[in-house]
Amino acid sequence: MRFIGNKEYIVDKIFGILSSHGVSGESFFDFFSGATSVAKFFKRKDYRIYTSDLLYFSYCMQKAYIENNENPRFEKLLPIVGISMGRFFAEPMDSVIEYLNRLAPKEGFIYANYTPGGTKYSEYPRLYFSDENGKKIDAIRTQIEEWHHARLLTENEYFILIATLIESVSFYANVAGVYAAFSKKWDPRAVKPLQLRKIEIIESKQKNEVYHTDSLSLLGKIESDILYIDPPYNSRQYAPNYHLLETIARYDNPLIYGVSGMRDYSFQKSSFCNKNTALRDLDRIAREAHYKYLVLSYNTEGIMPQSDIVSILGKYGSVVLEQFEYLRFKSNTNGLSRERKYVYEQVYILTKP
Repeated sequence: MRFIGNKEYIVDKIFGILSSHGVSGESFFDFFSGATSVAKFFKRKDYRIYTSDLLYFSYCMQKAYIENNENPRFEKLLPIVGISMGRFFAEPMDSVIEYLNRLAPKEGFIYANYTPGGTKYSEYPRLYFSDENGKKIDAIRTQIEEWHHARLLTENEYFILIATLIESVSFYANVAGVYAAFSKKWDPRAVKPLQLRKIEIIESKQKNEVYHTDSLSLLGKIESDILYIDPPYNSRQYAPNYHLLETIARYDNPLIYGVSGMRDYSFQKSSFCNKNTALRDLDRIAREAHYKYLVLSYNTEGIMPQSDIVSILGKYGSVVLEQFEYLRFKSNTNGLSRERKYVYEQVYILTKP
């Protein structure tokens, strides 16, 4: 999915750097998991995975991709939704998705607040989704919640369906990259009829653990061979950039405000969006966490200076820095950075003595 700092396309490069420096083990802690790209990569490598994030929609994805280790069977639901028609050897997930895709549209919270039809009498008409797609999101999310309350879904099945909706929505949202603002003109893909897309299920025999919390609260409670830290790089908080995905995940009818229909995110702010508190908490993580290797992903435009990072990490062991060039995230091309399409990804490796 589109997510600031998403390492999906460069995690293989990062893994190569770690391997070249002998960084390996059996357990991996993705400290700021976000879209779970890095955690998924290391899960496929058969590591035992720990993940955490303040954002609830990230937690839903962690539950679906990381904690869950098998294809959902939907045993209680199949008698209701039926077997997928016209498909030989269809998996239960296919049948459930087909049923959800056929639901009649419904005017709910998303339609009422994030579509032009639902907000036509508002001071700020919003063009996040087409009218029909807004109604489809409401219909699907309402049905998932009804099944959940009727105890027709296991916990894993519930989060798999929410993650499926979140991932699918990103293909139809009328945004440039993040959800802090909608586009004033319709993106061609935003007006196509929304269809759920089946997510990947990563099988594993490991007992993986996921958390929805301030990751700093887990310091000293989890021991891992590799502690991977991929914090925000600049002063912009992640929560307002993904407020709409958060609302779809929670579906809690929040009080919203402003042109973009923002929800309150005062309890989801990251200390890594301020230089001084970022350096303070980087030191705390390096000092208090239990790990063999601490790996920090950052970039050359981050608010923490390279010299300060090296100085802090160097207090706790030997530090090496590798970096490589890559294409910047689309929504980050603002101001002077419009002239620079590429940035350097920095990989700091701290090895304890």
